[in-house]
Amino acid sequence: MEKRNISFNPPDIGQLEIDEVINALTSGWITTGVKTKKLERRLAAYIETGRTDIDTDADRDKWKERVACLNSATASEELNLRILGVGPGDEVIVPAYTYTATASVVEHCGAKIVFVDIQKSGDPKTHSPEMDYDKLEAAITEKTKAIVAVDFGGIICDYDRIFEIAERKRSLFKAAGSDGTVLGDLSSKIQKSLGRAAVIADGAHALGASRVVSHSGSRHLSEPTRKMCGAIADATSFSFHAVKNFTTAEGGAAAWAPIDGVDIKEIYSMLQLMSLHGQDKDAFSKNQAAKWEYDIIGPWYKYNMSDVIAAIGIRQLDRYLKLLRERARIMARYDQTFDALGASHLVHHTDYMESGKHLYTIRIPSTDEKERNEIIKKFAAEGISTNVHYKPLPMMTAYKHLGFDISDFPNSYDYYKNTISIPFNTMLNDEDVEYICDVFKEVLKQYMK
Repeated sequence: MEKRNISFNPPDIGQLEIDEVINALTSGWITTGVKTKKLERRLAAYIETGRTDIDTDADRDKWKERVACLNSATASEELNLRILGVGPGDEVIVPAYTYTATASVVEHCGAKIVFVDIQKSGDPKTHSPEMDYDKLEAAITEKTKAIVAVDFGGIICDYDRIFEIAERKRSLFKAAGSDGTVLGDLSSKIQKSLGRAAVIADGAHALGASRVVSHSGSRHLSEPTRKMCGAIADATSFSFHAVKNFTTAEGGAAAWAPIDGVDIKEIYSMLQLMSLHGQDKDAFSKNQAAKWEYDIIGPWYKYNMSDVIAAIGIRQLDRYLKLLRERARIMARYDQTFDALGASHLVHHTDYMESGKHLYTIRIPSTDEKERNEIIKKFAAEGISTNVHYKPLPMMTAYKHLGFDISDFPNSYDYYKNTISIPFNTMLNDEDVEYICDVFKEVLKQYMK
């Protein structure tokens, strides 16, 4: 085989995105403005319908103020937690097997991180490293204000199971009263309406994913219905980082499912306030003639998205369904190869779930961490860049200092020790995919037992 050089996950940026960015740069307005609001409306329509061709300009009132575009998924999850009223004295349950952003925002809010181990070898059907739901139920206390589930690789978790657990434990839940501020009023109203720990989705990998569910936020559906990520958990954070399937270079979004007694526009308004220093007018509104005056409602944060990066997202969304179809085509070829080799891999499609197809992760039976790292070096020698998703957080220095020990999370370590993520992106051509498959066959046969 002639050696190739294959990057792990380069962004798929085309002329449509470039032209839209130029349009933003030459428009005279480059920070948060009309393009950011347009992307928000289009994402809201996509999350509700699964379609990217809806003319949201024709019915702005229907789609506006439902999804908030921010500068990262980390900002989105943090603001979701803060709007829920999570703070000192509260606990938030997080899987031990995830990226730091899932857990670090709990620390930002002053709450206590409670890690839960994953299921042994992952979910039996999808092999995704989902939380052990029995351990999740046991971890809920009267201090638990939220449960964060991670839609790893784009595979949506079993939210029906999570909602059922949260409902069973609702007798432990104590809704906070308001502290008299606008944020405190909203947080208290949300907590009282839910009457249980909030269910939050870390959907950083899962834009475009769907699952048949019986819950959509606080509402129990009359019959199982397929819902998109962003319309299942009480609140969801999305990532549009450069390595994601849908990218704005940096960026993210926060979305909420309906909550009885709470107007979604109240939540959107609070997300805007908290992402713009607590200022009650964004820069675009202040720039209108004689509209300079504004108030500061709270001493908050700077997490807004600019029109320049929103421009990328507008045109990415035009192409997104096609990009997902191309990922499915590559995935089918990988499945064929790794099924034949006997290597476990993520299953992105079932009769009840369609993944966002972000990662293609394999596990090599009977190998340990040292052998896995040797394999990664052999792939690198053949020009193939791979990765590991993820090193469990209790193995990281910051979380060790918080008192966590990986020995308390054996399933997370066992999953990590023989996991490899391989190149899975729409910049791969057919020859690249065949080369990857051929190299893996050659290398893995030395380790498969």
